[in-house]
Amino acid sequence: MLQINDLSFNAWGRKFFEGATARVPDGAKVGLVGRNGIGKSTLFKLILGELSPLTGDIVVPRSGRIATVAQEHAATPVPLLDTILAADVERAALLAELDVAAPERLGEIHARLFDIGADAAPARAAEILSGLGFSHADLARPMSEFSGGWRMRVALASALFAEPDLLLLDEPTNYLDLEGALWLEVRLKRYPHTALVVSHDRDLLNNSVDHILHLHDGKLDLYTGGYDDFERLRAEKQRLIGAQAVKQEAERAKLQAFVDRFKAKATKAAQAQSRMKRLAKMQTITVSVEGGVAPFTLPSPERALNPPLVRLEKASVGYDGRAILRNMTLRLDVDDRIGLLGVNGAGKSTFAKLLADALTPMAGEVARQPRMRVGWFNQHQIEAMDPADTPLDMIRRALPEETEPRRRSRLAQFGLSSNKMETTAADLSGGERARLLLHLVAMEAPHLLILDEPTNHLDIDSRHALMEALNDYEGAVLLITHDRSLMEMVADRLWLAADGTIAPFEGDMEAYTRLVLDRARAAARADSEARAGASANGAANSAKDARKAAAEARARIAPLKRAVEAVEKRMEALTRKIADTDTLLADPALFTRDAGKAVALGKTRAEAADQLETAEMEWMEAAEAYETAKTEAGV
Repeated sequence: MLQINDLSFNAWGRKFFEGATARVPDGAKVGLVGRNGIGKSTLFKLILGELSPLTGDIVVPRSGRIATVAQEHAATPVPLLDTILAADVERAALLAELDVAAPERLGEIHARLFDIGADAAPARAAEILSGLGFSHADLARPMSEFSGGWRMRVALASALFAEPDLLLLDEPTNYLDLEGALWLEVRLKRYPHTALVVSHDRDLLNNSVDHILHLHDGKLDLYTGGYDDFERLRAEKQRLIGAQAVKQEAERAKLQAFVDRFKAKATKAAQAQSRMKRLAKMQTITVSVEGGVAPFTLPSPERALNPPLVRLEKASVGYDGRAILRNMTLRLDVDDRIGLLGVNGAGKSTFAKLLADALTPMAGEVARQPRMRVGWFNQHQIEAMDPADTPLDMIRRALPEETEPRRRSRLAQFGLSSNKMETTAADLSGGERARLLLHLVAMEAPHLLILDEPTNHLDIDSRHALMEALNDYEGAVLLITHDRSLMEMVADRLWLAADGTIAPFEGDMEAYTRLVLDRARAAARADSEARAGASANGAANSAKDARKAAAEARARIAPLKRAVEAVEKRMEALTRKIADTDTLLADPALFTRDAGKAVALGKTRAEAADQLETAEMEWMEAAEAYETAKTEAGV
């Protein structure tokens, strides 16, 4: 269990935590939420021991197995698959010991390797890598051949593969495409231990976590459920606190009125003194109110152009004479809202450059409206900003003819306070830089907005504000994003980048989600079958391997037997629980006497039945493995 006890922490001239307390249950998947810059990443550093609290303490799981994804993996000559396998330190140590261990130690090593699923580790690692967008051919490539973004995925894959008791993930979807984000949602939901995830992705927080830890005003509040549940419960909590505050204020006024009226009268002096003490002891109930985020200002074009804005006829585009996208026949009209789907590397950003006239077609025809203005937000522009530049410097270059007061007024409309206008880019938050750039590219009321991952640094409220602004904007939009909620709420049509071209996708986001997850499962299954086949062939052709397999099977018998017995005990307990529940439910009076209890018992029975079904499947697998091991060992 992760326990945060009365935590206080001040640094860099500001207060982050003051008496913050939270208890995170074992195995919980927790979304850590709060406004940008409020201290979520600082909490991670405190948990990891990189910072020390002023007061209070943090109790982490006893094993101390904590992992996070702090930076991209190093560019080493080690192959990708071996890099991931090395993340399981215990497995790597046991395999190394196997070559030099004494004969009496071999059985113990093999038993432990079986317990931790060492044989299945390569298939599990390959499945994780496949889900994060790596191909089967990538598994043998050295780490030095991957770009920084892909090495960030390797770091995430290593953390997931190691399965620490406490997994800390800070905005894990920021360097994933939509396909990777969809896969991560499923993976996190079935992560076997405790996970704490900082994310502004509403879908991930609704579909993958079972608790929300809310950081606000230096405090931590834990809510059960996903993000939508959190919003509802918090709104109700704030309503109740507001009602209590009103009630308290009325009581305070009543007490004060009595004191003011009777404190000078001898006959009432004792009573007035008593009420003064009550007033002094009364703890003020305060209603926490987070300020709303500034809206986005995306001015619409004053005059619509004749359709289409862009027409492509068998167009191809690429770099250095090599086509990335071929044979594209598409049409973009003046009010189109296009969501562009596809895995990283499929050519989405290349297509955005073609539409923005930053690339020349290699073949075919691309016809544009000559008077079309394009606003292009590129996700890499944030990292490419001059760290010494200030927002005023940027808008002076964008509006050289404007007066200084009008420039400042424009920045204020962007949501930047006066003290932020002369702050260098290096000292602005990621969300502030993203907001500034989004406004700059849209400032001239473009006919076409091209947005390539615009939400990476925006919190949930800012993402909602961007969605509202895009829906009010009257020009055309091409949207590339891993934020499924934004895609669903903004895009009217979907195009898919795949197989070297871009074409309309006939379906909605739900259909695309099913396609992505089915494709990931198929890829993982194919890789697992290929590895199993290769392993079987190798064993058949090697007498030494066969003898080793028999020895391993003998070492596995004892733990396999224990596993079968443990599942049988669990099945017996669940069967008794179902029978006891059925006895209680058989009482007709229960439903009239205590309907709530009857509903709870029905839910308990359904859960127990589901658990029993799962246990029966586990027993069949365990029993089969036990019998197979006995046969291989000749027992």
